[in-house]
Order: sequence, then C-alpha cells, then structure tokens
Amino acid sequence: MSSATFSEVAYRRHQRSVEARRILGKAFFQIAVTLFAAAFAIPLIWLLMSSLKTNAELIRFPPQFWPEKLIWDNYPRVLQEYPLALWFRNTLFLSANAAIGAVISNSLVAYGFARIRWAGRGVLFALCLGSMLLPGLVTQIPVYITWRKLGLLGTYFPLTIGAWLGSPYFVFLMAQFFRTIPEELTDAARVDGCREFGIFRHIILPLCKPAMAVVALFAFVGTWGDVMGPLIYLKRTSMYTLAIGLRLMQDTSGLTTPERSDWAGMMVGATLATIPVVILFFFTQKTFIEGITFTGLKE
Repeated sequence: MSSATFSEVAYRRHQRSVEARRILGKAFFQIAVTLFAAAFAIPLIWLLMSSLKTNAELIRFPPQFWPEKLIWDNYPRVLQEYPLALWFRNTLFLSANAAIGAVISNSLVAYGFARIRWAGRGVLFALCLGSMLLPGLVTQIPVYITWRKLGLLGTYFPLTIGAWLGSPYFVFLMAQFFRTIPEELTDAARVDGCREFGIFRHIILPLCKPAMAVVALFAFVGTWGDVMGPLIYLKRTSMYTLAIGLRLMQDTSGLTTPERSDWAGMMVGATLATIPVVILFFFTQKTFIEGITFTGLKE
C-alpha cells in the first residue's frame, strides 16, 4: 500500500470517528434535554391529571398519578359553580394592561437614559436603580394610604395605573439593551433631520423586539399570578382575579372536612389559570430568546 493510499484511509477513519463522536454527542444532548423537559413537565401533567380525578382519589394516600376514570364533568361543574370565566376576563384585562403599559412607559424612560445626553442623567439613573433596594412591603402602606385618600379603593385604578409609571428593573433592562444599538444609526438619523421621537419609533423600537418581549412577558405573568395587589384593593367578588378566586375557592372548601372539600374544583381552577401562561410562552419563546440582529448595518 502506497503512502498516499494509507493517508487517505487514515483520513477517512478519522472523519468517521469525528462524525461518530458528533452523532453520539448530539444524541446525548437530546436525551439530556428531553429528560430535563420531562422533569419540568411532570408538575403540569400531575395538575392536569388531578383536575380529572374525584375528591376521594385526591385525598388518597399514597397518591395515584393516573386517575381510575377521567372525570371530564369536573370542568363544566366548576364553571357553573364558580364565576371562573368572569375572573379569567378580569385577570386578562389587568395582565394585558400591565404588559402594554410596561412596554410603553419603560421604553420611553429607558430611551431618555440610554440615548439622550442631558445634565444629571447619571445621578437620576442611579437614584432610579437605587429604588430597587426598597422592598415592596416598605412602600405598601404609604401607597395604600394614597389610593385611599384618592377614593379609588375597590376599583381597578390601583392595579392599572402603576403599570404606566415605569419600573426601575424594566427601565434598567431596556436601557442596557438600548446601549447595545450602534450610535451611528441614531447619529445618521439626526443628521437627516429626524427628531428624537422619530428615532425612537423608527430605529430603536424595531431593533429592541427581544427586550420588549421580555418586559411584556414578565409584566404579564407577574400580574397574572399576583395575589397581594387584588387582595388589598379589590372588594367585590365580581372584580376578583383568578388568583384571588382560587384563594376564595380554597377558603370556601376549607370550611368543611377534607373528605367533603372540593379539591377537584381547585385543581380545575388551577389548571385553567396555568394554561394561558403556557400557551403564551410557546407563542413568544422565539422572540424571547432571539438575539439582536442589526439589520441596519447589513448591506
């Protein structure tokens, strides 16, 4: 065998070895990701299966993962006994308001801190970030007194207006994102006579979709599962959100013995409250994880 032929055979063996290691590595990665995904999905599957069980099965020990019989009647029964549809609508309204308000208000403030030069910008930005050091419990009583003096307790205003006043964390997140956008884009727009709001609308916003998706998703999910706010400010049952409604279902069922409590109803309510958030994540995960693509710099 000539030296040239021997080199070709050795090269092919090396290529096959590299390809085999690559395939094995990819297979191991896929198996690991699948196992992790299954581990995170188990609580959701358990919740769904629990909503299709009877109360006797739910209090049985040791617990049984798969129900003896799927009780689909739990869903129409709970929807008739509790105003879940109304609570769902109220929660959707507050969560959508929080997402829209957070994106608009925080993006405007962040643009002023990140892209406009003005005296005292650094000091005010530091004060804004410093307010994150204050726990929410510290400001809870003064804020409550303020809303009470304004006569807005028992309304949605305390739960909606705050979303349009900005959040230090979201301002910091979007400001840091804006700083990654090249200054050449905004400088060229200024030279062409574009005003600041035009730069913000036509240049900055199209490039910061990932940041807006993160802020909107965080605000939506945070409001969707918020318990403390609605518990403090809402009084009428017709204005309750899903989180408070589920707490009401728990308190009502807790007045009886465990054998007579409506555990299946609570599982149905928790399942219905979880499904929209899961669906929202599947629709927004691509935008949520994608990086910045500076299309303005491409030829």
